[in-house]
Amino acid sequence: MTELAVQGDHDRAVEALRRSYRSIPPGTPIRLAKRTSNLFRFREPTTAPGLDVSGFHRVLSVDPEARTAEVQGMTTYEDLVDATLPHGLMPLVVPQLKTITLGGAVTGLGIESTSFRNGLPHESVLEMQVITGAGEVITATRDNEHADLYWGFPNSYGTLGYTLKLKIELEPVKPYVRLRHLRFEDPAECAAKLAELCENPVHEDDPVDFLDGTVFGPREAYLTIGTYADTAPYVSDYTGQRIYYRSVQQRSVDFLTVRDYIWRWDTDWFWCSGALGVQHPVIRRLWPDSAKRSDVYRRLVAYEKRFGFKARLDRWTGKPPREDVIQDIEVPVGRLPEFLDFFHEKIGMSPIWLCPLRARERWPLYPLNPGETYVNVGFWGTVPLAPGQMPEYHNRLIERKVAALDGHKSLYSTAFYSREEFWRHYDGETYRRLKSAYDPDARLLDLYDKCVRGR
Repeated sequence: MTELAVQGDHDRAVEALRRSYRSIPPGTPIRLAKRTSNLFRFREPTTAPGLDVSGFHRVLSVDPEARTAEVQGMTTYEDLVDATLPHGLMPLVVPQLKTITLGGAVTGLGIESTSFRNGLPHESVLEMQVITGAGEVITATRDNEHADLYWGFPNSYGTLGYTLKLKIELEPVKPYVRLRHLRFEDPAECAAKLAELCENPVHEDDPVDFLDGTVFGPREAYLTIGTYADTAPYVSDYTGQRIYYRSVQQRSVDFLTVRDYIWRWDTDWFWCSGALGVQHPVIRRLWPDSAKRSDVYRRLVAYEKRFGFKARLDRWTGKPPREDVIQDIEVPVGRLPEFLDFFHEKIGMSPIWLCPLRARERWPLYPLNPGETYVNVGFWGTVPLAPGQMPEYHNRLIERKVAALDGHKSLYSTAFYSREEFWRHYDGETYRRLKSAYDPDARLLDLYDKCVRGR
């Protein structure tokens, strides 16, 4: 299909979307009608019509010379990577899970092991076409008449508008990635090495192209250094019976194809497949490889949330209730040991993911200091509640600790801030100005109502 025909298809999809938008009755909350989600803010089902975005799931073009791609907003990173790798290119940051969409990563943030040098996914966006809350389709860049929306869109979670098309930067790749897993028993030494590698990304005379970490306990942490390679003496396969995160403890050196490296966490949803039994050897052999995917696991969790079979079983068997603690937070690298000490003592979950990042610019609704090294700490599981503890006890502890450490908390999951606290952390003044300009009739939900009140 020619580029002109592809653009024609996109323009027709835009017009269909306008019609879909106009068909939603005034006063009815507008939501996307989409099959997948990577959010962990579960909401009650609604009978209200959703915004039909079924026509926005394609990679429109890849320009190998300019190292750019034009992509529709509902395109998954799995499809985008499949389109760019044949050209020896990949997006500057590819979030960990295959069904995260380009639009979702921009409006809701994303991160991965290139973030210590490339920032967050929205920082590689050159321009974006958005349908605003007012139903207008506009193009925003960092310096055009809609620059305020360009800078304020990240972390708005679809409350200012939805991306229809994005033009993004790409970078060259090599066929393989060599991994080195460095073990640390002292969290302070681990944090110091992390800070050093972010400032000077070289290890044993080799460039550091990728950098993340895994914490298995108070005295066992690993930093994983990835370096591009033209050749490999072997490649490991963690898409079937073998489990990637366990290899971090078992190997000091490993090799993966670049594609398998990009999706190394997706097969087992980091380590969360274990909660669904998929790491049991017998179940793993019976479970089809094609279903070893984060979107499959997420649908199972959503089903459990809706019907609560396990919670009821726990009550019948006398087990204590459990609290979901599913969060990503960022703290300055110098405060990482303090956060880990707190987490091990008060929460007690493991493993924990570490991912360093350095923002390239300042983005108002998620205000990280440009050039400063932060560490994303990801933890996803449940913890038992002691008698008398409120259902959100541990999550509230984490929110207070992150604020005390000058950190930030992602909003893809539950949040319990007061309205005043929330807007202090996420620049309420800028948000209200953007809301007034691009959604004056409040057709879309308010960010606080959506992310904290669960509307």
